[in-house]
Amino acid sequence: MENFSNRRYPVGIQTFSRIIEEKYLYIDKTDLLWKLAHYSTYIFLSRPRRFGKSLLTSTLESYFKGEKELFAGLKINDYEQDWEKYPTFRIDMSMAKAQVSPEALREKIKFILKPYIDEYGIDEAAVTPGSIIANLIQRAYQKTNKQVVIIIDEYDAPLLEVLHEDTMLNGMRQVMQEFYVPLKACEAMVKFCFITGITKFSQLSIFSTINNLTNVTLDPRFATICGITDEELSTVLAPDIEELAKEYECTPDAMFQKLKMRYDGYHFSRSKEGVYNPFSLLKAFQQQDLKNYWFESGTPTYLIQQMKHFQTDITSIDRLVVSSSAFDQPTENMHDALPLLYQSGYLTIKDYDRETDEYTLAFPNQEVRVGYVQGLLPTYVGLSDSDVQTGFAARFWKALKNRDIQTAMQAMQTYLAGVPYVEGFKRKLAEAANAEGFHEYTMYLIFSMLNVYVRTQVKCAGGRTDVVVWMPDTTYVFELKLNGTAAEALEQINSKNYALPYQEEGRQVVKVGVAFDAATRTPTEWVVEE
Repeated sequence: MENFSNRRYPVGIQTFSRIIEEKYLYIDKTDLLWKLAHYSTYIFLSRPRRFGKSLLTSTLESYFKGEKELFAGLKINDYEQDWEKYPTFRIDMSMAKAQVSPEALREKIKFILKPYIDEYGIDEAAVTPGSIIANLIQRAYQKTNKQVVIIIDEYDAPLLEVLHEDTMLNGMRQVMQEFYVPLKACEAMVKFCFITGITKFSQLSIFSTINNLTNVTLDPRFATICGITDEELSTVLAPDIEELAKEYECTPDAMFQKLKMRYDGYHFSRSKEGVYNPFSLLKAFQQQDLKNYWFESGTPTYLIQQMKHFQTDITSIDRLVVSSSAFDQPTENMHDALPLLYQSGYLTIKDYDRETDEYTLAFPNQEVRVGYVQGLLPTYVGLSDSDVQTGFAARFWKALKNRDIQTAMQAMQTYLAGVPYVEGFKRKLAEAANAEGFHEYTMYLIFSMLNVYVRTQVKCAGGRTDVVVWMPDTTYVFELKLNGTAAEALEQINSKNYALPYQEEGRQVVKVGVAFDAATRTPTEWVVEE
């Protein structure tokens, strides 16, 4: 589709100098970059994929190389006066993905370091990746009489694909540990060391003696260093909102809300300010189309493997109340898939309670919710999104929107009678603690695949509500009964006040009792009360 804006959007471009020289759109965060560069000597930052980590490392590289001309007119000039040049090594570990053995990984790291070897040379005795980087730091320091800057992008890339293979992971981890040890040993010659990636491997196993590595992943001061804020969207990108609003025949304010609902909502600290996914937002402006761009490259294999390994309950991950140690923990210490779901960007911080020191985690936005359901769940459980969408979706959605629960439940009854569950999903029925849990699971998938906000086993004063569904102007409270009647299910909603928490939300509240047949796994009767 034709781009109606005159902007050049840096979609897929991660080199700061190219963005500036070729006049691509650049969201100026160089004030935060300067503060980061002067905050600590050794820094670690974790962010999900496609959040601008590589652009951040490239910008840091240009800054420490003293490329002042690239920063003309940017915020950093309010802070930086000297523009000293330092020997700078920027190491992109994404080039070391998919290595088949520890030895292959060693050779790949040597290849990545070759440009710096050609520039500074190394001693003959330097043959391992660790000894090579140590020798390079020493030679660069001696040649320039300046401390050295080391920037490592996607440090965890060689390890993510082998998370589920203990033997291979241990071998790869030893190689990486040996590579990182000299970074601390050469501390006197290091001006700044910045390491970024998606996951958080423990300092003991990966960074070894870098015991003063400062983790700023959850630091409020750097929460918006990757991503685009509301203020940046409404000011710098205001013309882009106007162009996209014309395409969608709506007002700029309405388009702002559409963008916010689809791409906003990420929080990387307990502070209230959130950010938009920069890749998806700029891609929407470039393509003049609101789509779920974050999942174009597919769902990370390592995440699916770990979710299966930990037998993750996919209906339970939205709106979790946990301590920071539950999600901000070393990857190899995981007892469930929650840290990876957070670090990969499927979950984000939505609230923080200072009194209990607890965080509420949830899906960031509509794009992630849809991607989770359409991209991850079919792979995880085998219930195809296309099965839900074909024929059934339009009837069911329209009936729910019109509060015609009779038509909606009849459509669900017909649909469930013909669902071709694959073996992986059938096993969920056998594994369920009770059969009602399976039906909650099924309804969760159906509503989610229709892009309807749904939660199961929702806590309230009277107990736990089986299923709660939020439509634009209606909240549905479902209670399911396998060995009972629809009337008994409705009575439970009323006697335990399951609907009470939703009566102040400004939506119509509809209570639905449903009885399921164990043999056919379909609803047999339902009763409705508004």
